[in-house]
Amino acid sequence: MTCCTMDVDSTLALGGQAPSAEEIALSSHAVGDGLRQIDLSVPDVHCGGCITAIEASLARLPFVQGARVNLTARRVSCVYAESVDGRISDPTAIFEAIAKTGYRAHLSVAAPLQSDRLRNQLLLAVGVSGFAAANIMLLSVSIWSGADAATRDMFHWISAMIAAPALVYAGRFFFASAWSALKRGRTNMDVPISLAVTLSYAVSLWETMHHGEHAWFDASVSLLFFLLIGRTLDHVMREKAREAINGLARITPRGALVLSPDGTTRYVPVEEIAIGDRIAVAAGERIPVDATIATGASEVDLSIVTGESSPVSVTEGDTVSSGAMNLTGSLVIRATKTAKNSLLAEIIALMEAAEGGRARYRRIADRAAALYSPVVHLLALVTFLAWGIFGGDWKQAMLIAVAVLIITCPCALGLAVPVVQVVAAGELFRKGIMVKDGSALERLAEIDTVAFDKTGTLTIGRPRLVEATQEGNAVAIAAGMAAHSRHPLSVALVRGAAVAPRRFDAVTEVPGGGLEVSAEEGLYRLGSAAFACGGDLSADTRDAAYSEAILSRNGQQLARFRFEDMLRPGAADAVAQLAASGVESVMLSGDRKAVVDRTAAGLGIRHAFAALTPKGKVEACANLGAGGHRVLMVGDGINDAPALAAAHVSMAPASASDIGRQAADLVFFHDRLDAVPQALRVARRAGRLIRQNFVLAIGYNILAVPVAIAGYATPLIAAVAMSTSSIIVVLNALRLNTPGKAPGRPAVPMAMEARPS
Repeated sequence: MTCCTMDVDSTLALGGQAPSAEEIALSSHAVGDGLRQIDLSVPDVHCGGCITAIEASLARLPFVQGARVNLTARRVSCVYAESVDGRISDPTAIFEAIAKTGYRAHLSVAAPLQSDRLRNQLLLAVGVSGFAAANIMLLSVSIWSGADAATRDMFHWISAMIAAPALVYAGRFFFASAWSALKRGRTNMDVPISLAVTLSYAVSLWETMHHGEHAWFDASVSLLFFLLIGRTLDHVMREKAREAINGLARITPRGALVLSPDGTTRYVPVEEIAIGDRIAVAAGERIPVDATIATGASEVDLSIVTGESSPVSVTEGDTVSSGAMNLTGSLVIRATKTAKNSLLAEIIALMEAAEGGRARYRRIADRAAALYSPVVHLLALVTFLAWGIFGGDWKQAMLIAVAVLIITCPCALGLAVPVVQVVAAGELFRKGIMVKDGSALERLAEIDTVAFDKTGTLTIGRPRLVEATQEGNAVAIAAGMAAHSRHPLSVALVRGAAVAPRRFDAVTEVPGGGLEVSAEEGLYRLGSAAFACGGDLSADTRDAAYSEAILSRNGQQLARFRFEDMLRPGAADAVAQLAASGVESVMLSGDRKAVVDRTAAGLGIRHAFAALTPKGKVEACANLGAGGHRVLMVGDGINDAPALAAAHVSMAPASASDIGRQAADLVFFHDRLDAVPQALRVARRAGRLIRQNFVLAIGYNILAVPVAIAGYATPLIAAVAMSTSSIIVVLNALRLNTPGKAPGRPAVPMAMEARPS
């Protein structure tokens, strides 16, 4: 369920006191322009009302620039200015503002994984309420069978004694939350629930004390039983969606052996590893932080990063990501990022952000939930007065009002959006795709055009040698020179050469030109035509569909090598799948027109735009949007970041630059480009399920509320109906995990005629 409760799980209580400004500063991090971000644990949030209350309280602080509550992670991310109008901000006010709304806030720090205490407490409460409800119903059977007055009264008193402790124990989740809201002058979803449970028990106790024929102790306890079932399902479902995050946390190394300058080693917690630290990693250990290999060679398992199970050979100078498993040899690595900024931490942060998006559907559900309490209280009051005045039976009026309170609980409406987004995020994670914002799924489902960058996206940015025109032993000479360079074309030449390279002791790399080396027979140069031969690029080179390198001796050409970039696996299939689902593909690239056209033709892309600057890519997306298209931009480089931010929704591979990944709404962590149509299928199915959930939730209330007002639903029937509607919504969302195929939509003709500048 999404109704608020006071979570009895205590985490990071910090002695029950708010941290000092210094402690907050140490736990926060700079985000630029004089702003800092602090992440807080708020274990008591459970619904849209909680989110609205906390975010509204923080928005009233003048130095807070933005705040977002993540319901699944139960965390608040707050961005605040270090100073406003020359006055230093006091971040302790953030804790005070949250406390005034009735929620606990703690500094969010890494802690050892513990068992799920709240789940265990909920399950125990379900068991207690279920046991009590079953026994009370057994006693009720005897009463319904025609027991005499004395026996009936005795069974009623026994039922009252069974119900009282069960209501106190199992109902504490609702009562504590309701009281916390009321004493601060507001209401939440748990207020009418607590009223319904308390009033139904009170009316039943009154009837028992006055020897009445009917009592509804079974309804009171059964209401809690069904509410707790729904709440437990919701909690378990959310934790299920977080299993991937918990699994990543379990494999994260807790520390590492850092090498001191004097050669000694010391064990350092992973959080204390600094950039530049030299770390010893033995075979069988995981890489603790993103790093480069200082010494050693080994094979590493990069499946956590790329999804590929084949080991990859690495040696000095290669980069490795946190979480990769070192398989064979001992390595000494040099940290390039701290643990907080390494790949594993980024994956976890992306996953935690998936459910926290303030999406359009989510805002609708939140607004409906915010209106719930006053509307339901008014409806129950009007029902009570109408039945009391016109029916003359105030006891019956009370029972009908209680049924109205129970049956109108908007738990199904509150679950309609987040449950689908959480399940969708989990499904995409299993496919190797991270979602940074739940609203991205809604926007992704609306696209009709995908704009692909070329290098690093449609291709993998790793060229291969496809042609060599040579004289004599030119290939061996060129390979020997290229072995001294890490340039992609040099690496491709060494890899593609079919002869042993000639050994050179000293090769000079000229930035922007190429390589040169002096030998007995003259000066060899390997690089562009202008560098190697001292002339301008010829027309055929400028218009060639291949990248080229020229080998010359004393300015005379000896060989010409042609390279082409390797297509990303699944690229052609991804374009075909998108076309089959009614989505048009275009290519936006800064590369030469001949290269772009050749790549587009090989992939079946009809519209390709070459020689685009970063501004040109943004304008291309804007032109498509002006033509009525919803564009998904897929790119990887820093030059793609503006277009990624400008598009309707964006996606990047894990190999993208840091800026590219940050600008994208979704990130895929394997080499294959079919992640794009996979994400689209999941997003479209999620959109359909959200709309279905809204229909189910609203339809339930349209049917159930008149029945309750008319007096045809007892409190027990109301409890069963309300909980059943929530369970149906959850089960409908879980259908996302079953195989399905989104229906295709007709392709939309492109509305972009002129090439953007």
